[in-house]
Amino acid sequence: MARITLSGLAHAYGARPRSEADYALKRLDHVWQDGAAYALLGPSGCGKTTLLNIISGLIRPSEGRILFDDRDVTDAPTAARNIAQVFQFPVVYDTMSVRENLAFPLVNRGADPAYVRARVEEIAAMIGMADVLDRPARRLTADAKQKISLGRGMVREDVAAILFDEPLTVIDPHIKWQLRTQLRALHRKFGHTMIYVTHDQTEALTFADRVVVMYEGRVVQIGTPAELFERPAHTFVGYFIGSPGMNVLPARVEGDRAYVEGVEIRLREGYRPLSGKVELGVRPEFVRLARGEAGLPVKVRRVEDVGRHKIVRAEFFGRPINAVLPEGTPVSEDMSRVVLDPARVGIYENDQLVQGEAA
Repeated sequence: MARITLSGLAHAYGARPRSEADYALKRLDHVWQDGAAYALLGPSGCGKTTLLNIISGLIRPSEGRILFDDRDVTDAPTAARNIAQVFQFPVVYDTMSVRENLAFPLVNRGADPAYVRARVEEIAAMIGMADVLDRPARRLTADAKQKISLGRGMVREDVAAILFDEPLTVIDPHIKWQLRTQLRALHRKFGHTMIYVTHDQTEALTFADRVVVMYEGRVVQIGTPAELFERPAHTFVGYFIGSPGMNVLPARVEGDRAYVEGVEIRLREGYRPLSGKVELGVRPEFVRLARGEAGLPVKVRRVEDVGRHKIVRAEFFGRPINAVLPEGTPVSEDMSRVVLDPARVGIYENDQLVQGEAA
């Protein structure tokens, strides 16, 4: 296991980057704590896999350094970094049995046969393959082969880190939850540093201690799942995490008041003068539907009853605005206002959350 330090890291695939736009990975300084579980979350093309491949040694960064504990591994090949990596599509040896595939990393390093046998059986039980250990890998489904890849990535106890690049893409949706649960159990038991790349917020939020949200080559927020939900540091985080995502509306802010299409909204905090693109953000969970009160005038377009709650899809001056209401909350045609919880409203300047002061 290792603490992984990324110092001044940046990468451009072109030979001579001339501006920030030429970098697939913008400058990053961060420390991945030893033994923690991280998720790299973001849409396709945001730089997640580039960053993972830099950590693994498959790509040398254009700028900056990578340290495992205090050892500089920037120029070290993958084999010298003592990591395990599980890729998006299964990589197994079809001519070997399941047992031989799982044992390969240990056998390749000359481990004691008794230890190899015990360790393989332990991992096989955790990934649900104890009953097929002697079956040839070529006879297995893609799901089962990817479970072998996951197991082989975790069979070594001495790795500095385990890196997962969207490992559940080919897994049947019905067993994804089971495998995520098993990965968490392995992490708790063995304490490996784990970094998990995904574009699926459910995978990220249920797997990781801390989630690293990436957007257009930049890390825009690192936090616990609760922090990302309750206090998005960037409008993209608010939009990307949550279903529906955060409501974001253009606003004018004066002290402890925001004005949206001329409607005044009282804020919990006061703000300095803001410039550029100024917006108000509030999650649908902190919006309520009302009648005859001060609030934003809306037209309800539809109500979606999803069992545990209702999603109200409304329109405010041609802009969509959503509210999540508890199951059983009445919704009637005369409810034409939405009221925002002042304690849950965030103010954003050029997409970045602005810290207010007590009003």
